Amino acid sequence: MEKRNRPEVLAPAGDRERLAAAVQYGADAVYLGGKDFGMRASPLNFTEEELAQAVADCHRQGVKVYVTCNILPRETDLAPLPAYLHFLQEVGVDALIVADVGVMMLCRREIPQMALHMSTQTGVVNHLTACELHRMGAIRVVLARELSLEEIREIRRNTPPELELEAFVHGAMCMSFSGRCVLSNYLTGRDANRGECAQPCRWSYHLMEEKRPGQYFPVFEDEDGSYLLNAKDLCMIEHLDQLADAGIGSFKIEGRAKSFYYVATITNAYRCAVQLLEKNPGRYRLPSWLLEETRKVSHRQYCTGFYFERPEDGQYYENGGYIRTYDVAAVVESYEKGTLFCTQRNRFFPGETLEILAPGRQPSPLVVPAIFDEDGQPLAAARHPMQLLRIPCDRSLPQGTILRRQQQTPVSVER
Repeated sequence: MEKRNRPEVLAPAGDRERLAAAVQYGADAVYLGGKDFGMRASPLNFTEEELAQAVADCHRQGVKVYVTCNILPRETDLAPLPAYLHFLQEVGVDALIVADVGVMMLCRREIPQMALHMSTQTGVVNHLTACELHRMGAIRVVLARELSLEEIREIRRNTPPELELEAFVHGAMCMSFSGRCVLSNYLTGRDANRGECAQPCRWSYHLMEEKRPGQYFPVFEDEDGSYLLNAKDLCMIEHLDQLADAGIGSFKIEGRAKSFYYVATITNAYRCAVQLLEKNPGRYRLPSWLLEETRKVSHRQYCTGFYFERPEDGQYYENGGYIRTYDVAAVVESYEKGTLFCTQRNRFFPGETLEILAPGRQPSPLVVPAIFDEDGQPLAAARHPMQLLRIPCDRSLPQGTILRRQQQTPVSVER
């Protein structure tokens, strides 16, 4: 597989910390948003100054930056948009992700040299739409999540080879068609199509008969009700060869609202998997440790979405929460003369065995022989988040290496 044809690993970046994790752990490109016009209103996102710095930092390391401009804008959103588009062009953004045809054509008029990617919110499910969008100026389409691999192959066969195809390979899925949902707006007044989704599809529901107010009947035979709209998470790391064979050129990881640890772990897993695919595209076999990495982040139960036709197990009815088996204990800041200098994140103790997550490497154990504070005083435990610590270590680890701690029992985290 030639490098120029190697699938791109596209990672999310909700803020500067997550951006750094994506870049360090192997992303070819990142997608992120400014304070406005993106489909994720809850992450910190980037001010204009931070965005300019992010582009400069990424480009120094050979990483591309795609900026989300993919809300479905109302009239009040339009006036400040041209100035924002010119700003993005000036700072050197590699591409804009847009969903609305009007926004697309505004980009063509205002910043005609900017590369345009059509968002999954556009709902591209056939080659006619893909070809028309390409004719109108798009260089890439992010395919609808509802497509099967066979449908994607057919789209690839009937579209210009220079039109790039991108698809989600990992992360949360929406119960609505390509994210075009009005449920949040209807129930909470928070518009999912303007980045403010309250995720009511993750809530537990009962039925109430109008003449029996206050009496709630379960939709599913369970005393806790039913999470009838709750989708499982997507995980396609075992099938990257089939995705590439179908013509997908960019593997997109969902998660701009997820933690830096999630971004680091999942980006690292897919980077390593793509390298294996590159070495032997005809005989792709995923090592068990890489599959296990996808289970070491906070996640819902996994499935393969619509890629293998209609999913039989895409919904999970018992709860809407995440499964979490690992916590970040500390992050390495530097290594000097047999000592790791770390920033503590969660409590851990001398004598514990942590796991080292370093870019491009299989995880390995680290027995913590002792813990010292920044002044060299011994500690009975690391108890204070963001405290600077020293840990004796016989191997050098790069800055940004994560030391994680396995939970004694898996934790279910409700949304």
